[in-house]
Amino acid sequence: MNDHSNGGTIIAVDNGWWLLGPGIGGFVVALGVLGFGMLRRRQAVVLTGTVLLAMGALLLVGGGLLVADPKAGLTEALKTGGLGAGSVVALYALWLNDRRRQVEEQRQRLDTSRAEHDRERVSDERFAKAVELLGHEADQVRVGALHALAGIARSRPEYAQTVLDIYCAYLRRPFEMPDEKKGESRYSREGEVRRSAQQLIRDLLPKTGADGPRYNLDLMGATLSRLDLSGRLVGGMRIQDATLHRVTHLDGAEFHGNVYLTRATFKGPLNWDGARFHRRCGLGGVSWAQRPDPAKATFSTPDQPCG
Repeated sequence: MNDHSNGGTIIAVDNGWWLLGPGIGGFVVALGVLGFGMLRRRQAVVLTGTVLLAMGALLLVGGGLLVADPKAGLTEALKTGGLGAGSVVALYALWLNDRRRQVEEQRQRLDTSRAEHDRERVSDERFAKAVELLGHEADQVRVGALHALAGIARSRPEYAQTVLDIYCAYLRRPFEMPDEKKGESRYSREGEVRRSAQQLIRDLLPKTGADGPRYNLDLMGATLSRLDLSGRLVGGMRIQDATLHRVTHLDGAEFHGNVYLTRATFKGPLNWDGARFHRRCGLGGVSWAQRPDPAKATFSTPDQPCG
């Protein structure tokens, strides 16, 4: 209604009109929430919903203030409503940052997965190629293949037991030691390849005292020379029917699985000073060039006579 006094004109607005502000604000808020719910995955629509929510908050809070306190001026109502609208915008900014973070994390996971897949593929290809080269005629190529497998085992520990199995399989191949009595050189080309395999087995085994994996060795029936596992941590070991030339070093080694030396032939001495056999050690039918002292090793089971 209009009120004329002292020659001036004052426009007074009925309080009923201010009820329209909260009503519109509530409608806009509801519309914005609906927009979020239906199309929350589309950033442009989310932004539109945010604008609608901010406008709704402005009208709802500002209009509500004028309804609750008619004496409050329009400026105060706008300030208060602006705070509500600003809160909505701040929430949108937080949501947007979180959304970007999630997208970035997902991208990083995809990149990591892709890199890991490529790494596995390259390792598999290198592994297959190295195994193939073990059958090459040239001894230097076979030595290179052995070292390539060792590199794979070091970079991909899950390959280590498989690589050790391949080394053991190579050493189980038939091999005749050179007969020095017949004037044959002790250093044959194949002998050098086999010594490389033995050395790489030692290198891949963890040292005693380390909290490392316990790998198994299967050298049953193998022809070995100067086998050296001293100071190494081993799981189980099978050397049944093997022939071991020169000095065999097991001193300071720890065996956490069963060890079978059954029917093995030791052409040279066996040094097992300080070795620890945590499980059974089968020594039946062993042929000794020089019988070792069982008191120098530690056995965990009572049936350990030197066969």
